[in-house]
Amino acid sequence: MKDKKAFKPCDLVIFGALGDLSRRKLLISLYRLERSSLIEPDTRIIGVDRYPQENSGFAQITHTSLQEFLHEEINDTVWERFSARLSYLQMDLTQPDQYKQLHAAIDPKTRIMVNYFAVSPFLFKCICQGLDKSGILTEESRMVMEKPIGHDLSSSKEINDEVAKVFNEKQVYRIDHYLGKETVLNLLALRFANSIFTTNWNHNTIDHIQITVAEEVGIEGRWEYFDKTGQLRDMLQNHLLQILTFIAMEPPVNLEARSIHNEKIKVLEALRPITISNVHEKTVRGQYTGGYLKGKSVPGYLEEEGANKESTTESFVALRVDIDNWRWADVPFYLRTGKRMHNKRTEIVVYFKQLPHNIFKDSYRDLPPNRLIIHLQPNEGVEIEILNKIPGIDEDIKIQKTKLDLSFSETFKQHSIFGGYEKLILEALRGNPTLFLSREEIEQAWTWIDSIQDAWAHINDAPKPYPAGSWGPIASVALLARDGRAWEE
Repeated sequence: MKDKKAFKPCDLVIFGALGDLSRRKLLISLYRLERSSLIEPDTRIIGVDRYPQENSGFAQITHTSLQEFLHEEINDTVWERFSARLSYLQMDLTQPDQYKQLHAAIDPKTRIMVNYFAVSPFLFKCICQGLDKSGILTEESRMVMEKPIGHDLSSSKEINDEVAKVFNEKQVYRIDHYLGKETVLNLLALRFANSIFTTNWNHNTIDHIQITVAEEVGIEGRWEYFDKTGQLRDMLQNHLLQILTFIAMEPPVNLEARSIHNEKIKVLEALRPITISNVHEKTVRGQYTGGYLKGKSVPGYLEEEGANKESTTESFVALRVDIDNWRWADVPFYLRTGKRMHNKRTEIVVYFKQLPHNIFKDSYRDLPPNRLIIHLQPNEGVEIEILNKIPGIDEDIKIQKTKLDLSFSETFKQHSIFGGYEKLILEALRGNPTLFLSREEIEQAWTWIDSIQDAWAHINDAPKPYPAGSWGPIASVALLARDGRAWEE
């Protein structure tokens, strides 16, 4: 990994700088990096969008975004330093000749050009061609692109092929903000730096693993995009499968990008296919109906503004995933994600196997399993649930469940806990591709997801209804109950 002091300053060009992603995430994250003095002093931020705007206007929009989305007081000194980095260019991204404007804004001799594609994928080809024809790219130039990278394997290849005509694979940074979260990164340390887990992380000791990414929000103005996509492709194809690969992969040779990518790809290749023959037993699709969330009435999916009343798009999906390799033989992974669920929660729960003999029957007829609970949001941390004796001298030995709790915010009070975007933007500026996705990862994931999507289309099974504010359809409970298990609630 590169020496922190050796990183060169950058010209960070944000295409789509006035869009929702930029205003809600990118500009906020860059300000937080500025506040922590993590951006090279000579780095510049160039916003690009189609709307007319002066540099001062872009700075004002950025300041307004901070007021709306930062959720903390803006430091005047930090803002003065940060706003001095900002400039703006009005460009029609579909017109190749307009990319010549970038010549006056960037300095490839002293700074590395990092192009952040915060736009719809249909513009990726135009931007790549425009940058290429303008002659401003160098071998050091990079590009960062957001999901969705296609809606299936074929479209993903098409996008990647167009990008590859201009940028080689080492220059491409495919972002999944979950991979910048502290608790996801901590999986590497938890698994590979602690013998208590390293030696017990396989089918001999683990019964099953659950991954939940639950959202309270509904569609909220994203109907046109989401209804063509669905929860399987919007959330499971990227976020949940990435979490799965970190949990399931073999120890990498080192922490370099290629070593980690290779092990993640092996996991994706080992996923047992879900096809027409087993899709009923392995998957559950759901669609939320009207209900109550935190005491407030919320509409159903088909009642949202602009909704197609005949839509069969899923807003919830649960899967049983099997990994066909030695480490995970007969250990199911249960994945679920949905909108309008009981609360916002992203967590991993590792259930260890029950002991075969119980000498504490006065306390438990069957000893409950130990559990490792990894909270990704909203409160990042790790819990280990064990059994302890209840203190006392006048009774027989009785035991109860006890949690060893590592809250990141409490344990690491002297350290800032950043969001996923801050970490990934910083790594893109520094040229470290470790936490980004390789093309092979993306395409292997799409191969597996396409099989499920094709099976659903073949059986033409409508999604199961579930009331907003619940934990999904009853069928998702049955998915685990068939195996004698239950979801962590």
